[in-house]
Amino acid sequence: MIVLGIESSCDETGVGLVSEGVLLGDALASSMDAHARFGGVVPEVAARAHLESMLPVLHEALGKASLGLGDVDAVAVTAGPGLSTAVQVGLASAKALAFALGKPLYGVHHLAGHAAVDVLEHGPLPSCCVALVVSGGHTSLLLLGDLGKDPIVHLGDTVDDAAGEAFDKVARVLGLGYPGGPVVDRVARDGDPHAIAFPRALSRPSDPAYGFSFSGVKTAVARWVEARVDAGGEVPVADVAASFQEAVADVLTRKALAACREHGVDTLLLVGGVAANSRVRALAEERCAAAGIELRVPPIRLCTDNGAMIAAVGDLLVRAGAPASGLDLGADPSAPLTGALLHGPWT
Repeated sequence: MIVLGIESSCDETGVGLVSEGVLLGDALASSMDAHARFGGVVPEVAARAHLESMLPVLHEALGKASLGLGDVDAVAVTAGPGLSTAVQVGLASAKALAFALGKPLYGVHHLAGHAAVDVLEHGPLPSCCVALVVSGGHTSLLLLGDLGKDPIVHLGDTVDDAAGEAFDKVARVLGLGYPGGPVVDRVARDGDPHAIAFPRALSRPSDPAYGFSFSGVKTAVARWVEARVDAGGEVPVADVAASFQEAVADVLTRKALAACREHGVDTLLLVGGVAANSRVRALAEERCAAAGIELRVPPIRLCTDNGAMIAAVGDLLVRAGAPASGLDLGADPSAPLTGALLHGPWT
């Protein structure tokens, strides 16, 4: 069975082809440059870019896989969450393909795709693991079983800014441009991560054990920089970036390890765009090694949004015998995560 996956939840147009846990080919187009002058993603700009990129990306992915559309056995697509107009473009494209080819359509949850993509690099997931999903729009701790058929248990989520969003806002404060994640990571390498003691939110014993909040640390950075400028001092950009990044990495990895210990899990899955951050990866490796927990992180190119991850979760659903979604499937931009299928586990 060959599953074609389509991703269009934000500013990347992705198509991937997966069979039996093997990535056959994928392609990606990003509209990031078109959003840079606005300092963030503009939904209508993203949707138009998806319209322009969908067919070229589809043909490129098929070419890399040396396949034709007639070889496709099922179509999977992100049906939520994401930007409403952006999700609609991918969903409409997937419906058209499924209808024209006479193949089943699977509407999948975007975050389940982030978790499933690691299978393409490291093989099947263990029967139970904790996943830390960290991206521009999401920061969640999940307890995973069989992604193809088991419910997904939310251990905790961010109550305000996601980690990736905080990186973007701090980059803006420091005049580093957009997107913030890669540039803050790069600049932080020349800074002292202990130069400034930025706060670690929701870290008191009375706070939610697995809740996250990054609005406060973002605001703390802004106030620290403002006070420095008002006092006539020069802002040590590298030290600020490194200290902020350390605060985020510390909270993320500390809570993830605590979740593994409490639930008796010996595997931590680190996924999402912020999983590409060098300090987050390094601190996760260090703490997992000390705790005897296996850390699984996809290759950097598969951490950000892509079509391969949607094809991967579609492949798991097909192999698990999940029922198709049907052509009346609607987009759900704020879809809750209860299972890999958009509207919850099918068992």
